[in-house]
Amino acid sequence: MDIQIKRGLLDVCVLAAVKGNDTYGYQIIKDLRPCVELSESTLYTILKRLEAGGMITVYSVEHEGRLRKYYHLTDKGNERITAFRREWQEVLAIYNYIKGKDGDHD
Repeated sequence: MDIQIKRGLLDVCVLAAVKGNDTYGYQIIKDLRPCVELSESTLYTILKRLEAGGMITVYSVEHEGRLRKYYHLTDKGNERITAFRREWQEVLAIYNYIKGKDGDHD
């Protein structure tokens, strides 16, 4: 898969994992495991990018004597999820066109 497409998909997956409840890194990895395997290093790179883009905020809470970083979806992050849903319809249309031209009907 094209790296830019995959990057965009992973970003939105992480935003969706944060939507609804503030959460922390390990929980995000567990939540995404059914659809995609993410390493910690990949996840934290994504989280830093999303934070820099204003799509999530980060705060720390003490948990079992250590500080745990929690991630919170911002309005901008929620808007990105909404935009992705609209964009995905175009991607599906392109896929269906290619699929029809290929003669592949899977």
